[in-house]
Amino acid sequence: MDRQFLLAPGPTPVPEEARLAMAKSLIHHRGQEFRVVFGEVRERLGWLFETEQPVLTVTASGTGTFEAAMINFTKRSDTIICIGGGKFGERWGEIGRAYGMNVVDLDVEWGEAVDPQQVADALDAHPDCAMVTLTASETSTGVLHPFEEVAEVIHDKSDALFAVDGITAVGVHRVPMDASGIDILVAGSQKAFGIPPGLGFVAASERAWERAADSDHPRYYFDLAREKKKQLDDQTAFTPGITQIIAAQVVLRMMVEEGRDALVARHQVNADATRAGVQALGLELLASRPANSVSAVLVPEGFSGPDVVRTMLDKHGATIAGGQAHLKPRLFRIGHIGFFDRSDILNALSALELTLEELGMDVERGRAVAAAQGVYADNLL
Repeated sequence: MDRQFLLAPGPTPVPEEARLAMAKSLIHHRGQEFRVVFGEVRERLGWLFETEQPVLTVTASGTGTFEAAMINFTKRSDTIICIGGGKFGERWGEIGRAYGMNVVDLDVEWGEAVDPQQVADALDAHPDCAMVTLTASETSTGVLHPFEEVAEVIHDKSDALFAVDGITAVGVHRVPMDASGIDILVAGSQKAFGIPPGLGFVAASERAWERAADSDHPRYYFDLAREKKKQLDDQTAFTPGITQIIAAQVVLRMMVEEGRDALVARHQVNADATRAGVQALGLELLASRPANSVSAVLVPEGFSGPDVVRTMLDKHGATIAGGQAHLKPRLFRIGHIGFFDRSDILNALSALELTLEELGMDVERGRAVAAAQGVYADNLL
C-alpha cells in the first residue's frame, strides 16, 4: 500500500498545518518568541478545559501526567478510590500503589459505565478518602463514564478531590472542568489535539492547590508547584517539547476557529457513523455507554480480533487498534478522535467490509458504508 490510514485512538493523524509549523527552524525555549507562543497556548488550553485555573503543559506521556497529578495533590498516607472499568482507569491505582498509598479499587465490568451509587457506597465505606480517580473516556473499552454525576456524588458526600483522566475526552466531549466540579483534569497531545506524543496537560482547582502544600511524595521533574510558577510567566521549569508546543498553538487556533460545540458535534457524527456502519454488519459494540473517541467492536465467535487488525493493515493500509488485556482476542477498536472527516470514516468502513470478507465472514458489500452515509446525510458537516 502506498498510502497508510491511521485510525487508532491515539496517536492520531497530525493536521498538515501543524506538520508544517513543526518543520520550521527551531526556536529557543528561553527566548521571547517562545514566550509569545506558549502564552497563547496556555490561554487557549484554558478555553478548551473550560477553567479559570492555569492549565500546565508537561513534556511527558499521558501516564507521566497521571503520575504528576497523583503525587502533587496527595500524601503517602492517603486513601484513594480508583474507579476501574478498563486499562486506564486501573492505571491510576497502579500509580498509587507504586507510591505506597492505600488504594481502594472500585471494580467496574469492562464495557460498562460506573454507577454513581457505587461511588457513593465506596465513599461511605472509606470516609477518609482523599481522592477519587476516574478515566472519563475509557480508551480500552470505548465507554464514556458519567463524570459529572460522579463529581456531584463526591462533593455531596466527602471532601475528596476528584481527579479525571480526560485524555480521550477533552476535545471530543465537553469537559467543563470548573462547572463540573473536577479538581484535577489531565489530557494528552496525541489524541484530540492531533499532535505527536510527548505533551501532557494538567489543571487543578484552587482547593487541589491548597492540598499540594501538604504533599509529601518525593518529586523533582514532576513538581507542579514549581512548574506553575514558571508557566504563569510563560516559561517552563525545564526544556519542553518546543516543536509540539508550536504545533499546539496551530491546533488550538483551529479548535477555537471551529468552536467548542462544532468540535463536539463533529466527533459525535463521526462516532455515530462508525457505530452505524459496524452494527450494519451485524457486529456488536462492547460499550454500554459509548464515547465519541473510539468504537470498541466485538468480533463474532470463531473470528479473531488480532486477525482483523493485521488484515486491515497488511491488505488495506489502515491502522486500527486491537483489544487490550483479556479482551485482546475478542476486540478491535476504530478511532475517530481528532481531525477526521467523513472520507476517513467511509474509507475505514470500506476496508473493514473487505477485511471481514477476506477472513471468511458473510458480508454484504457496501452495507456498512451505506449506513454511515445515512448518518452523514442526516447530519451534514
